[in-house]
Amino acid sequence: MDLFFWEIARASGLAAYAALCISVLSGIAPRTQALSFLASNRAVRALHDWSPWIVIPAALVHIVALLLDATARIGILDVFVPFLTSYGQLAIGLGTISLDLLVVVLVTTWLRRRFSNNAWQWWHRVSYLGFGTMFLHSMLSGTDLTSPVIAALSWAAGIGIAYYALERLGKALNPARIRA
Repeated sequence: MDLFFWEIARASGLAAYAALCISVLSGIAPRTQALSFLASNRAVRALHDWSPWIVIPAALVHIVALLLDATARIGILDVFVPFLTSYGQLAIGLGTISLDLLVVVLVTTWLRRRFSNNAWQWWHRVSYLGFGTMFLHSMLSGTDLTSPVIAALSWAAGIGIAYYALERLGKALNPARIRA
């Protein structure tokens, strides 16, 4: 039975990671110089708005499957508090941090009207950290990265998101823009 839960955890973890990649890429790319033409594309906007509805159930299935898998030895506290597991502390802890950060992003998005636009944008940018910790979690604990296709897609998404995030950071820190 543990093998069943392990396979469910792997598949749902990959699904959550893929959906998060789509969400972050479709949110960040239209705000970059190279892909700004996508900013008015409703399909890209819809992709960004609806892909978290795939991340949420996939992540929940991933967590529940790992809790039910006796071999994984993941406890309920490990889901919310990082670095408590008896093995793979860094890898599993990064997954816990990713979950915590993404919950913050989702809750602040649902409460967006209660924030100023500037405050909400800063909270929403926490998703970059959430993606980064999920990327590292998948790299350190993901057993599916032995597949060249999955590894190539994971690295391509990670590099793409890092590039566009750094481009946006560079624009935000540009001294000429700050003085204007």
